[in-house]
Amino acid sequence: MSGADVRRSSDDVSTATPEGASHEDKPESPTDLHKQSWGFVLRKTLHEFTEDQCTDLAAALTYYAVLAVFPAAIALISTIGVFADPAAAVDNVLKILRPLVSSQILGTIEPFLTSVAQSDAAGVGLVVGLVAALWSASGYVGAFSRAMNKIYEIEEGRPFWKLRPVMLLLTFVSVLLAATVLVLLVVSGPILQSIGNVVGLGDAAVTTFAIVKWPLVLVMVVVLVGLLYYVTPNIQQPKFKWISVGAAAAIGIWIVASVAFGLYLATFANYSKTYGAAASVIVALLFVWITNLALLFGAELDSELERGRQLQAGLPAEEDLQLPPRDTRNIKKLRKQRDKDAAIGRKIRREAGQRDDASAATDAPHREQKEGTP
Repeated sequence: MSGADVRRSSDDVSTATPEGASHEDKPESPTDLHKQSWGFVLRKTLHEFTEDQCTDLAAALTYYAVLAVFPAAIALISTIGVFADPAAAVDNVLKILRPLVSSQILGTIEPFLTSVAQSDAAGVGLVVGLVAALWSASGYVGAFSRAMNKIYEIEEGRPFWKLRPVMLLLTFVSVLLAATVLVLLVVSGPILQSIGNVVGLGDAAVTTFAIVKWPLVLVMVVVLVGLLYYVTPNIQQPKFKWISVGAAAAIGIWIVASVAFGLYLATFANYSKTYGAAASVIVALLFVWITNLALLFGAELDSELERGRQLQAGLPAEEDLQLPPRDTRNIKKLRKQRDKDAAIGRKIRREAGQRDDASAATDAPHREQKEGTP
């Protein structure tokens, strides 16, 4: 049953289970699943990934991710004029960029950096940028929450006043983690060496940082994915896991796909020749889309693993997962609205039918008289 067509409501989540079946009987570890259960889980994951239209969901998530980039850039640039000497900060940034970009690009960047950093409104830009970045990024988290509900085949039952603060808090934590991961990934190779030269770090310190950063990146990615998988769906997870099978699969797929994508770009693709200045933007969008595909596939795998565990315990999960929702108030509210709309539509249909019947009854004598006239 696809989440695209079916939504579980509060009344659909049954607490009744077959005699002798219990959640306590579920296998604790994925290794406890039978071979037949594993085959079912993997096959169902692929089917649901297609039926839930995860490629489209990943595209929507990519759109929301892009929306958060521009306000974040404003906040980052405005920071130069708030927390550092503007002239010195701009000079250091230019020193870092000089070995990495052409003089033409540098000539375009320098006036912009200088004007923003020296602006009297740098503090305002920082505040506005941070607020806008947080709000825009919360759009991504909200979209991810809707995608997770689709994957787990349940409607969103948490009311706005309860859901929004949770999503904003998760957004704040996610932005911090994602920004740190991005900085650690970007600061490598020539960029790392250039920064080390500017701040006076020796070769040993630069090499140590280049090695230590990878475990840090992995830990932060694991925490970020774990939080997204646990907090966003409107279901009560059996327990929180820092690294689930689906999360591990998502991270592994993301790493492999990123390497394969990089090899493809280096070997076959020539986006710069085809798209010119827009090539870097297109490549970035493709990379974000691939990242979201990996995240959604991992979520589908976790969902179907839970189904497999429940089935092996004798629970009736072949159609719906037997997991209670976090909240049902919004589901009941939407159901009342749908029932009200249906009642109005039914009234319109019946009144139209009555008018047709009345019109037919009125016209009948005239037709009979006309037919009887020689």
